[in-house]
Amino acid sequence: MTADRPAETGTGNSLDLATEPRHGSVSASVTTTDAPALEVRPGRWIANWDAENKHQWETQGRTIARRNLNWSIFAEFLGFVVWQLWSIVVVQLPGAGFTFSTSEIFWLISMPSLVGATLRIPYTFMVPRFGGRNWTIVSALLLLIPSVGLAMCVSNPETPFGVMLFVAALAGFGGGNFASSMANITFFYPAREKGWALGLNAAGGNLGAAVAQLAVPIAITLVAVGSVNLPMAGWMWVPFILIAAFGAWKYMDNLTSAKGDVAGSLAALKEPHLWIMALLYIGTFGSFIGFAGVFPKLIKDYFPAFSSIGVGTVALSLAFLGPLVGSLARPYGGRMADRLGGARMTVSAFAAMAVITLTMIWTLPLKNFWLFLVLFLMLFTASGFGNGATYRMIPVIFAISSRAARSGASSVTTQRLASSALGLISAIGAYGGFVIPQVLNASNTASGSYTPAFYGFVGAYVVMLAVCWFFYIRNANRNAMGHV
Repeated sequence: MTADRPAETGTGNSLDLATEPRHGSVSASVTTTDAPALEVRPGRWIANWDAENKHQWETQGRTIARRNLNWSIFAEFLGFVVWQLWSIVVVQLPGAGFTFSTSEIFWLISMPSLVGATLRIPYTFMVPRFGGRNWTIVSALLLLIPSVGLAMCVSNPETPFGVMLFVAALAGFGGGNFASSMANITFFYPAREKGWALGLNAAGGNLGAAVAQLAVPIAITLVAVGSVNLPMAGWMWVPFILIAAFGAWKYMDNLTSAKGDVAGSLAALKEPHLWIMALLYIGTFGSFIGFAGVFPKLIKDYFPAFSSIGVGTVALSLAFLGPLVGSLARPYGGRMADRLGGARMTVSAFAAMAVITLTMIWTLPLKNFWLFLVLFLMLFTASGFGNGATYRMIPVIFAISSRAARSGASSVTTQRLASSALGLISAIGAYGGFVIPQVLNASNTASGSYTPAFYGFVGAYVVMLAVCWFFYIRNANRNAMGHV
């Protein structure tokens, strides 16, 4: 694998318009009046890529982009799987002989989110530096470390907590994958199709959290009723990770036109709207990933008798439904935002999340598992709609109301800022996956109950609703923000 990209100029293998070349083959050069012919170079680097050129896109680009998107989704999907493994495993640790405190359990749940959110920032710049194909291979193979590490740690109840916490932190590799995957795919698609492609990429990745919470409880309890094979939670994903790495090596491509934009990121950090939208995204995506991490533990704590029924937990096996409905709701949130406005959809999502959380708090004394499950699924759905709506707002805001736009900057400049802001906001929002478990932990430590934490979340949703209304709806009829 070569880290340095080939020069943009020079000779290479032109891609035939009728068929895609195999690696190393030489095809006839094709020229058009619109753009130079695509060239494939050693290491599957493609030169002269221009997704905005309709002729190139319809004849060659769409097929290549779709192939790269498919493997990107698969690799990112596994990233989310690994990112969420500890949220499922921790509730089974007592049955396997581990004696960690509730506070230590919450640290094992939240540490992957803390590291994953932090890694999203450098991961954003890996694609321009190494190439999308090359970095997908590396980032996929890195998932082997936390997967194998988890399998080894949970095989011995004498494993020290510090070692367990370190290995849980390594699961953050999976969280970082989102940023590099999204950055890579944005280079392949034209602006008119970028939103849908990125939505598919994000939703496909988010589904990893749901699949992990469905598959792991089943896999670890297949050996015998009443016992768990915890190491299987890590080992079971190794073949899929190897397939993803091989698929990226065999079928994905690097683009010489994919350039890093450190200057754009630094400029975006100076935009007040970046920090406002980051706060809102913590409320939407942060709630999704945070509650996905703690949902199995909440079920275990609130309904211990119910969750011990059958082969390793009937109730816990239903935890996957939360991330599932949240993931599926995300693209529809974006689509409804296109029709009704992202700000209005985001305000509606926060209102729904506040009402649903309050209802869940007030009905907890009933100790009705199915009511609890339905309300939490509604909460995941609202957060998913909010994810799509909030993410849709960002490029629009930077195009019409950022400081750069107000100063008369070109559309290219505002697009660069928006692209950089999307990566930074996705990183900041992911810290919600750390905050929510730690707030629940603090609440339980101080009061012996999670209820104060949930009231705190309600208050946060109300504040975020007010922030969104104040900046993006209040004067909608009198300024350009009405289009957000």
